[in-house]
Amino acid sequence: MKKITNISQLDPKGIYTYADYLTWQFEQAVELIKGKLLKMAAPSRKHQDISWQIGGRFFTAFKGYPCKAYAAPFDVRLIDKTPSNKANEEILTVIQPDLCVICDLKKLDDNGCIGAPDLIVEILSASNSKKEMRVKKGLYEENGVQEYWIIDPTHETLLQYILQDDETYAPPQIFMYDEVVQSAIFSHLQINLLEVFEAKEDA
Repeated sequence: MKKITNISQLDPKGIYTYADYLTWQFEQAVELIKGKLLKMAAPSRKHQDISWQIGGRFFTAFKGYPCKAYAAPFDVRLIDKTPSNKANEEILTVIQPDLCVICDLKKLDDNGCIGAPDLIVEILSASNSKKEMRVKKGLYEENGVQEYWIIDPTHETLLQYILQDDETYAPPQIFMYDEVVQSAIFSHLQINLLEVFEAKEDA
């Protein structure tokens, strides 16, 4: 098998699996969505500041709880709902959410998470807005992510999607920069957005 050491060696229109992904030997961060390759741009400082602030609050909120919180880079493999579809050759979606919380610890292994996290947070940037707003929302809905947050650093807002009983997301609740976000699935998780957005200015 030919070694892949540069992303330019891959066919941008090709279909790849997690087994392929594991063999690649280049530094460019990528995701696979239903086999299609998506390049990931390096996050901006503003993006990283917000991720740090949210991640710190997750650490505090989930300390002592049977849940784990992770920040990118952290591979999440999304699979069909059939139990047999776990072989690396069958997995076509590998994403790296900015932040995620997993409470079913059986989903965790040395390579990351296999199956849907309970909560996912994505932070928008100029390069990923369309992807997060359209592609990933549908992907997370389809795979049963119970709660999905989209943070917009430019407009200082947070969109909260909550999975309903019919396995679709309700219209999002919009939180402004000076409001407190209450998680729908974790009663103990509240985040004051004013603290998050103001902190980035002081970094």
